Amino acid sequence: MSQPTFILGIDPGLANTGWGIIEVAGSKKSCLAYGCISTAAGDPIDLRLKQIYDGISAVIERYHPTELGIESIFFSANAKSAIATGQARGAALVAVAGAGLEVGEYTPLQIKQTIVGNGVATKEQIQYMVRAILKLDHVPKPDHAADALGAAICHANFRNDALRRSLKKEAAR
Repeated sequence: MSQPTFILGIDPGLANTGWGIIEVAGSKKSCLAYGCISTAAGDPIDLRLKQIYDGISAVIERYHPTELGIESIFFSANAKSAIATGQARGAALVAVAGAGLEVGEYTPLQIKQTIVGNGVATKEQIQYMVRAILKLDHVPKPDHAADALGAAICHANFRNDALRRSLKKEAAR
């Protein structure tokens, strides 16, 4: 049996960046830890981004993930919110790049379809399904952490599909 893979999931946000670590062994997925890095709205932007960078760096140092599933930015109307989320996402990605993790980026639609089977799933539906998939005895809170676990699960599923396609192609040669 192959070694387990540890995947970090990130749901970026300037006020709240959710994170979650899952272990994947074959088709089995389990939750190791999750949390949320919160920053104060009144703090200067550089300090808030450093908090996100330091927080994600600490998670990587503690759990040693080798791969990342991160939610890509999708905002249709609120440019200010999109910029703030983009900055938070950048701070997290710099921490990840420093650790050399393999990165997978997924739209909110992809994550929802992977977790719930429906691209317009509610936060509650995502939390419920993340709890079921990871066999947790509670709903992961806050919702930012549940979304991060969802991004990690999404990455695990996409990487398994890519690996299967690669193996099939190799066997056909």
